[in-house]
Amino acid sequence: MRWLQPLLRQPLRWLLAGLLAIIAFALLPALFRHENALQIRAAHQGVTLPDGFYVWQRLNAQGIQVKSITPAQDSLILRFESEEQSLAAQRALLKILPHGFDIAQLDNSGGGWLNKISLRQQSVG
Repeated sequence: MRWLQPLLRQPLRWLLAGLLAIIAFALLPALFRHENALQIRAAHQGVTLPDGFYVWQRLNAQGIQVKSITPAQDSLILRFESEEQSLAAQRALLKILPHGFDIAQLDNSGGGWLNKISLRQQSVG
């Protein structure tokens, strides 16, 4: 019973250690989530972005399912269920859209760290 006495003297430390373990366990999957998304930007000043509905229609006609289209800081963000859909959409958009647009996989490192630790998906549209 003597070995139990030091443990009972510091219940706050055990409580904090347990709480930190639970938080780490809950956030770990969100940190490693890979987002399948494309970003469409105007390559030159004065070029207007295509309409999101037009982009959705053209991709849908080719059998590419778009999860969401969101305008964000002079660009369109297109999200997909799988990496295959994202890559197929990138190839299709290079043919569909006229020159003057940059179409690239969305880089979700760095500035989007807050979205990575969110437990619920953040999406508009």
